[in-house]
Formats: sequence, structure tokens, C-alpha cells
Amino acid sequence: CRASGRSARGAAAGGWPCALARPRLMTAPDVVSYWQNVFEKNGIPEARESSEYIVSFVLGAKTFQSLDSKKLCAPLTAVQQEQIQQLSCKRLERMPVQYVLGEWDFQDLNLKMRPPVFIPRPETEDLISLIVEEESRKCEAKNSALSVAIPSPVILEVGCGSGAIALSLLCKIPQSRVLAVDKEETAVDLTRENVHRLQLQDRIHILHHNVSYGSAKLLLPWGPMDFIVSNPPYVFHEDMASLDAEILRYEDLDALDGGDDGMRVIKIILTLAPSLLKDSGSVFLEVDPRHPDLVEDWLCAHPDLLLTLRAVHKDFCGKPRFLHIQKRSR
Repeated sequence: CRASGRSARGAAAGGWPCALARPRLMTAPDVVSYWQNVFEKNGIPEARESSEYIVSFVLGAKTFQSLDSKKLCAPLTAVQQEQIQQLSCKRLERMPVQYVLGEWDFQDLNLKMRPPVFIPRPETEDLISLIVEEESRKCEAKNSALSVAIPSPVILEVGCGSGAIALSLLCKIPQSRVLAVDKEETAVDLTRENVHRLQLQDRIHILHHNVSYGSAKLLLPWGPMDFIVSNPPYVFHEDMASLDAEILRYEDLDALDGGDDGMRVIKIILTLAPSLLKDSGSVFLEVDPRHPDLVEDWLCAHPDLLLTLRAVHKDFCGKPRFLHIQKRSR
């Protein structure tokens, strides 16, 4: 449902986009209710949440629930109301709230966000946990078997976007090193910005490169890898038109469109994996729920790759979403 052109233009022109005149003294709950009503009338999804995030951001808080009683009861200034109006007008144009605010939290990290770089989704946090668990398991096994120092794991991320996955892994696995690759310069620039924001530049190399079947030679100098991780474009091409307006208008559609079977980039990653991974190294992928069977069939049809689908993990909605694929020893 699109935002009403008349209402959005009215807001952009400086007037409040409802029958109300510019309010007099209004508190944070008043303004949240006001913009919730505006968003609902214009068909904006998650109207209440959007309004709360915008008001909280202007008042210097992460969430509306974290605002103290003093800020909740105090009348907002004209400047604060103007800031809220400007941000709310962007939301009226169906801009995702992450882009509206220009930042978002992922795995306890506060990351800069800007269009059209892909916005990390909440379910991707589970992908981080799976890799951390696998690394912990490997460390325990090596410690019990050898009782020697374990080398720092090397991780390749294909399609780093904002850097959310790479930076989360650097924080969760303190001894790790990451090679983060993306074909879009805007994504590479945003990842670099977030890397410096978190002071992690000593343990990551960011490469502007469109990964293809011939990329192994370029990537090998940073390997061999313990892990390859990716949240690749996996939407079936036929499903692209049904995506939300927020996505279609603002996000990089190449970061979503996986081709006819949703596996265009997945196949490239799996074809490269044997050359890049250490023996028993792992690929972790976020995929469409239809992909586990498709990927398993594809791996069976390519036995020379020596890759085995070790596990399929579900997301918090109960859908098969994450694949753990392991390289077999020759």
C-alpha cells in the first residue's frame, strides 16, 4: 500500500500531514500517537513501531521503552518536533526505518545504514551464532586432541553489505581475521566506515570485487579459509515483484535477486569453496526455505567438489534458513 501522495507532499512542504495544525505542547507519547495515526492512514507498515523508533532516536534513546519518565513527560521542543517531522516524512515515502535513522543495531553493534546497501535482517543474527558455535566446537576438539596453540581462524564473507556479519564475527571470535568482499562500491565504503567506527581495521581486509567462478586466484592469498559465510542473493527471480515497497524502492535489488532458482551466487560460492577452504572447513549460508533440498541435490550432482551438507538449521519462525556445508578430505 503506497503512502498518500497528497499527505506526503503536505508533510514535505512543512505542514503536518493531518487535519491537526502544528501541535502546541506535546509529549513523546503524544507525538508517537500522532505519527502512528498518520502512518496508519497512509498504509505504512508497522506504524506504531516506526513512530516509536523515530521519536526515540530524536530524544537520544534506542527504544521508546528505554526513555525515562522525565523525557516521557516533558513537552518536546519545536526543534525536536521538526526533526521528527522530517524523519517521519521519509517514512511516509516508504523508506525503511533503518535508512530513515541512518543507523541500526545488529548483534549489539551500532552500524551506520544508508541506501541502497542491504539492511541486515534479525534472523541473520542466528547465522552468526552457528559459526561461533562451530568454531568453539573445533577449538575444544583440537585442544583435547593436541593441547597446542590453535591458529586464528580465517573467514571469508561474500557480499559484506554494511559489514554486519563480518564485524559481528570479529567481535564474537576475538582471534579471527576476515576477508570481506562485495561487488558494490557503496557497500564496500559503508563496511569500511563501520569497521573504523568499531576500531576493527587491523583484523579485516575489505575487497571491492564481484565474486565469480574465476575468483579463486584473487582470494587465495588471504587463505586457506576456515569458514566461508554469506547471506547471498537468494530470492527466486519470480518472487522479486512481490517484495515490500520499502525493499523495491530503496534497497539494492541485486543483493536480493538470486536468479531463476535463487542459487545464482550460491552455486558460485560452492564451486569456489573447495579451492579456498582448509580440509574440514565450512560454508555457512542463509537461504530460502526451498533451498536445502535444491542445494543437496546440486551437491550430489557435483561430487568432485567434495562438499557435504552437514546440517540445516531453522530460523526463529521455524523455517529452514541456514546451511552448514563442509569440505571433505581427499
